[in-house]
Amino acid sequence: MADTKREIERKYESDESGLPDLTGVGGVAAVIDKGVAELDAVYYDTADERLAADGLTLRRRTGGSDAGWHLKFPVAPNVRDEVRAPLSGGIPAGLAGLLRSRVRGAELLPLVRLRSERDVRHLVDGDGLLLAEVSVDAVRAERLTGDGGAAQWTEIEVELADGGDPAFLDTVEKRLRKAGVRPSASASKLARALADTAPDTHPQPARHTPVTAGDHVLAYLRAQRDVLVELDPAVRRDVYDSVHRMRVATRRMRSALRTYGKVLDRAVTDPVGEELKWLGGELGLDRDQEVLTERLTEDLHGLPKTLVRGPVRARLRTWSKARRGGSRRRLIAVLDGRRYLALLDTLDALLADPPLRPAAAGKPAKVIVKAVRKDYSTLSGLLEQALQLPPGNDRDLALHEARKKAKRTRYAAEAATPALGDPATGLVRSARTLQGLLGDHQDSVMAREALRGLAAEAHAAQENAFTYGLLYGREEQRAAAVEAELPATWAAIRETTAL
Repeated sequence: MADTKREIERKYESDESGLPDLTGVGGVAAVIDKGVAELDAVYYDTADERLAADGLTLRRRTGGSDAGWHLKFPVAPNVRDEVRAPLSGGIPAGLAGLLRSRVRGAELLPLVRLRSERDVRHLVDGDGLLLAEVSVDAVRAERLTGDGGAAQWTEIEVELADGGDPAFLDTVEKRLRKAGVRPSASASKLARALADTAPDTHPQPARHTPVTAGDHVLAYLRAQRDVLVELDPAVRRDVYDSVHRMRVATRRMRSALRTYGKVLDRAVTDPVGEELKWLGGELGLDRDQEVLTERLTEDLHGLPKTLVRGPVRARLRTWSKARRGGSRRRLIAVLDGRRYLALLDTLDALLADPPLRPAAAGKPAKVIVKAVRKDYSTLSGLLEQALQLPPGNDRDLALHEARKKAKRTRYAAEAATPALGDPATGLVRSARTLQGLLGDHQDSVMAREALRGLAAEAHAAQENAFTYGLLYGREEQRAAAVEAELPATWAAIRETTAL
């Protein structure tokens, strides 16, 4: 069974001077020699080094206290999440699944072997508690593909103890720099090994600054494709908010394909949009349940204990667990399925050879503004029509449609921001405000529907249904408050929209 560890560490170049004395630095009472370990690690990647390109590392390591399979995902500078699995002959299925969105049909091959002689020291405080582990690593790297280049170097690695304050690493670094030790130029041992053992220099693709309307639209789509791929492992690991962010990426791509139909041929992109809609729907099964559970739980916690009649909390937990457990299993099956992987391949192909229309060569200030204005105009009509309807189901449905159009307008303005600047940024803010209000209204509609179902279940079990009715009434009041606020909010948005 794989487990995850947050790794916060810094790497430094090392020379003959070795490690300076760190006693007294940042509360270090003692530096304890933990001996020397012999580490032997083989790193795996695709032939075109897809994992390395995204800063990921997959290795099988023997020796030391944490022998096993390690998969590392970058989180922030000097911060990575390390997913571990026990030693085995082949790549563990759990780790392979976390890489599926990047690897797809390619094979993971042994790429580099690193053998390190690790001299370990523990930095402890006055109570003997570990502050950080410092090691001096003598590394020998061997490329296992191509011409089989080799390299060797020595580095210092400082890893913060679990739960430690990252500011402690700043204090240690200050002491190291004073002693002439400098941060490593490479983010990881693998990155340095790949650079030092490369059979030849591979030219990096030139960065292309967007110029035309097509350039800007494609840049936006490419960024959202990258988000899909990057979030796949987080969704599989059930990282908080990852499902929501992945779903938003599908919506952004789908909205851009529809909004900018004068730039990209919709005869080609509409089928892609339908597949994105399918994926967003599958992601929504989990996300919608998550949001609904959080809302109902918050509502329930806001009630005085005297108004909670019967086993309401227990029923809510059981209801949420049953629904979310089923949706989680279904979602993982979707991410493992052929249809999802085919969609990723299709997106890659679309971005590599886009179906550009004549307007793609036009100036962004003309082509993109026209597309955004069209979405904004449609939003205006839908919202004003909804506000003219009396409260009830028809208005709820109309406001939900306006909410979807507010999202599309926001995403269209996001894509336009690099080209249009402040006017597009202002529209993004306005659309987000409107989307938030309409989203709260729709969440209330869904919460009331869930409360009706929970009340029916409670009644059938001969439980008191009073609390569900009370929560239902409060949700009605929340929706009414949103509806009362909407006209003034919309009037202010119309006055400030500059596009």
